[in-house]
Amino acid sequence: MSTPPTSWVEGAAGSLFDVDNLPWGVFSLPGEEPRVGVRIGDRVLDLAPVAAAEMLDVHHVFQETSLNALMAEGRAVRESVRRWLTGLLTDETERDLVEPHLVPLTDVTMHLPVEVADYVDFYASLEHASNVGRIFRPDQEPLLPNWRHLPVGYHGRSGTVVASGTRVVRPCGQRKAPTEDAPSYGPSRRLDIEAELGFVVGSPSAMGDRVGVDAFADHVFGVVGLNDWSARDIQAWEYVPLGPFLGKSFATSISQWVTPVEALDAAWVDLPVQDPRPLDYLVSTGSTGEGPKGLDIDVEIELNGEVVSRPPYRTMYWSPAQMLAHTTVNGASLRTGDLYGSGTISGPAPDQRGSFLELSWGGTEPFGDGRTFLEDGDVVTLRYTAPGTGGGRIALGEVTGQIEPAR
Repeated sequence: MSTPPTSWVEGAAGSLFDVDNLPWGVFSLPGEEPRVGVRIGDRVLDLAPVAAAEMLDVHHVFQETSLNALMAEGRAVRESVRRWLTGLLTDETERDLVEPHLVPLTDVTMHLPVEVADYVDFYASLEHASNVGRIFRPDQEPLLPNWRHLPVGYHGRSGTVVASGTRVVRPCGQRKAPTEDAPSYGPSRRLDIEAELGFVVGSPSAMGDRVGVDAFADHVFGVVGLNDWSARDIQAWEYVPLGPFLGKSFATSISQWVTPVEALDAAWVDLPVQDPRPLDYLVSTGSTGEGPKGLDIDVEIELNGEVVSRPPYRTMYWSPAQMLAHTTVNGASLRTGDLYGSGTISGPAPDQRGSFLELSWGGTEPFGDGRTFLEDGDVVTLRYTAPGTGGGRIALGEVTGQIEPAR
């Protein structure tokens, strides 16, 4: 077996951001317009001048203020550009061309990487769904009858998807506790997080067509860290019978970096047993017959500098490909920039729960320093790592947000 290439960029070789990663982002320098870059080590490669110098056919996409133009070029271009980048960053003969355009991360401002088209959020963790069912319906079956037959989801609000680092204002709305006779209006008292993965669509599909589970990599450009901030008291009062609305739509944070799906080639793992067997459109039709795969991604939830949970994505019941197939099975089209979230990532152990709702068991069992839900001033950071194709690990983009008081 040949040794995987490593980068000549100082500090990149063997790091979480070596050439087996190469996440995409949108950055700017003081006084300049945002444009597309790729991360290598602790630097950003300014791609527009390098691609222009090499007369790359798609050099214009790197001058854009979002990744959408690049994503719309499709899978073949995405993979070709990745091979080109790998060569630039591992071949010493390219160093004179590339090195002047490597910018320290400390010198740049990062922006929302994608113009989000539609946003859909799923509910794909068996442990999370079961925990929520036990908290809210202790005398009933934890899972509703449809849960093991389809990836349950809801449509969110794309206009309030924000980049990591954006402060989150505590939302106001109607809330009614079970002990109260009538609803009242005011700031959420049960503000929460949901540690998730987000999947960004590059290539669109036509209305009326369906995207099969085997076409995931043809349409999904990359993966982001995602925090689906949730006002549990607002959500609890509003969600029957049509589901989440204002309890979710005030903010969703994603990472500033989009990890290419190719960087996760070593992270695919078998799903947990799906029983009963899903309907045919959720099962692979590929020649291998292996079926859809899950991802071996480790997550850390940090609250004010302390790690309070480590949810494992590999335990998720529904796969990314199944979620995409279900999104389009009715003929709904995909658009470049569509974003869909996995739903809360929770594992079987108490210290693997991906929301404060679960960590505090509905607010009845304080965790950490006596916490139940978010307080003003709290800072939450989600971090993600996965096996890399180079034999080590890679880091996905982290997601940070601080809570501001209600306005």
